[in-house]
Amino acid sequence: MTARRDRADPHADAVVTLSDWVAPSEHQERLRRRYLDVLAANPDGLWRSCAPAHLTGSALIVDPSAERVLLLLHAKAGRWLQAGGHCEPGDASLAATALREAAEESGIDGLTLGAGARPVKLDAHPALCRPGVVEEHLDVQFLVLAAAEAVPVVSDESDDLGWFPYDDLPTPLGDGVIELIAAARPFLPTPTTPAT
Repeated sequence: MTARRDRADPHADAVVTLSDWVAPSEHQERLRRRYLDVLAANPDGLWRSCAPAHLTGSALIVDPSAERVLLLLHAKAGRWLQAGGHCEPGDASLAATALREAAEESGIDGLTLGAGARPVKLDAHPALCRPGVVEEHLDVQFLVLAAAEAVPVVSDESDDLGWFPYDDLPTPLGDGVIELIAAARPFLPTPTTPAT
């Protein structure tokens, strides 16, 4: 472990989370180092005010059978994506950001973090939040598990949402969604193995 986590400081928590995270590939390792560089250079690296790039948190929501994912037709992007967004005051960590965004954008209560509340993937992509100012979102992606009684509700940020089997995803699909699903699948619960 790199350092004790200070849950009152999401910036410090992000540094510890990313420092401790073992990247599964060289590409992911390059992103991990880049994210840490952004955090080292920018005390506001988690906030939408940080330009030209800042960290965000997103959540791949999986149903209790671990056979379907909940995707949202994002109103601004016009593509099917996982839930996610910016850190807000009160978020203790990027994992908390991802969980809050998942609940807000899906309307589902009782969501829980999977994969031991560790990231499953990193993804850098063009930002839509402040064109001409913020160029890129450095997304930290988490696995989130829905309860059996989960009923999703469309939010103001999406035009539609739905549960989709892994082999029958909607189009147009956001860049990186297939890779996120692949990264999350090893952490999915099975009937004989509880979620980690």
